[in-house]
Amino acid sequence: MSETMPPEFWQAVEQFNQGEFYACHDTLEALWLEEVDPLRRFYQGILQIAVACYHLSNLNWRGAAILLGEGMNRLRDYQPTYGGIEVTHLLEQSATLLQQLQALGPENVESLRQQLQANQVGEEAIALSETQPAPCWPQIVLVTPS
Repeated sequence: MSETMPPEFWQAVEQFNQGEFYACHDTLEALWLEEVDPLRRFYQGILQIAVACYHLSNLNWRGAAILLGEGMNRLRDYQPTYGGIEVTHLLEQSATLLQQLQALGPENVESLRQQLQANQVGEEAIALSETQPAPCWPQIVLVTPS
C-alpha cells in the first residue's frame, strides 16, 4: 500500500523520525482534514503520537500521557502493517514510552525528557530500571519487502 500514500505522508514520517513532532503534526493534519476513514483514523493516530511526543518535550506530562493512549487506540486496528509502515513496532515503542511516563509520574517528567534527548543525540542512555529499557522516542519503521 505504500505506493498509494501521498508524498506528504512520507514527509511526515521523516519529520516524526527526526524528532520534528510539531512539523509532523502540521503535515499530517493537512492530510487528515481532507481524508475519510480508514485513512483518516490512521493519520490521526500517528498525529496524536507525534503531538504526545511534542507535549513530552515541553514537559506536559498529562498531554503526553493522554495523547499517547489515544493515538495508540486509533492505530490498534491497523496492525501489523498499514500504509507502508510497521504499525505494531510503533505501538510497541509508544506503549513502552507511556509505561515509562506513567511509572515516573509528572514530578519526574524532566528526567525522562533529558534521557530521551540524550538517547536522541547518541549519548549513552541509562535504563530507568532493570525491567525497563532506556527511554527512546518512538520511530516509524518502513515495511521491508520480503
